[in-house]
Amino acid sequence: MTQAQPRKAAEQAVLTVQHVEQVSPDLIRITAGGDGYDAFRDNAFTDKYVKILFADPRHGLTPPYDLARIREETPEQLPTPRTYTIRSADPEQRRLVIDFVVHGAEGIAGPWARGAQPGDTIVVSGAGGGYRPDPAASWHLLIGDHTALPAISSAIEQMDAAAVGHVQLSVADHADRILPEPPPGLKIHWTDTDDELLAALADLPWGDESPHVFAHGERGTVKAVRALLKQREVPRESLSISAYWARGRAEDQFQAEKREPIGQIE
Repeated sequence: MTQAQPRKAAEQAVLTVQHVEQVSPDLIRITAGGDGYDAFRDNAFTDKYVKILFADPRHGLTPPYDLARIREETPEQLPTPRTYTIRSADPEQRRLVIDFVVHGAEGIAGPWARGAQPGDTIVVSGAGGGYRPDPAASWHLLIGDHTALPAISSAIEQMDAAAVGHVQLSVADHADRILPEPPPGLKIHWTDTDDELLAALADLPWGDESPHVFAHGERGTVKAVRALLKQREVPRESLSISAYWARGRAEDQFQAEKREPIGQIE
């Protein structure tokens, strides 16, 4: 019997914070780079994402982290991973831009971003991803909330001037409603709540051709979006759809549930 080979550890890019910008009341933009950028594995997707590893400074760990050793010897010291979409990557300048949504003192990543200063260290692993707007699509449909803004912003920037379609976004605070200038044929519709977003999506004019769809956000809302798209008979190959988060769940619990039937978007 062939013995299973151990899974290769994901490479870690150890970056230095270069710039911190308060883009809106709930959005902080971190620019980080340096020599560690060479360990970042870029891709062509507009929804590219990384795992950021947050280590408790009390443990005195030095990155890159030997996660296998820490897991075996001192598992209580394991850095906490959080998933974030890359707003932009610049290989020439060797730097990444990541937008952090912050809500007071909640969570791990948000408070870190609120207190971040140039010279701080940030450790990322990746990137993953799977969506890029298809230039051959008859029209585009992008759906999300504040967590999908970085990926949707990147997608808009990659569309040519002739692109047409709709962007449906649920972002309650008007100050957080920040997007790049869209092509003239791409219509932006903001709502205050997910229920309003779903109602607007149900009323959306629909032509004979199916759109190329990007739909990401809160799990319950994304499931409802999936049901609406099934009614419209949008083929699976035209869909990029999954949950970025779940109401009432920390990411650790949310990611575990995504592997179970309760967390899957069918």
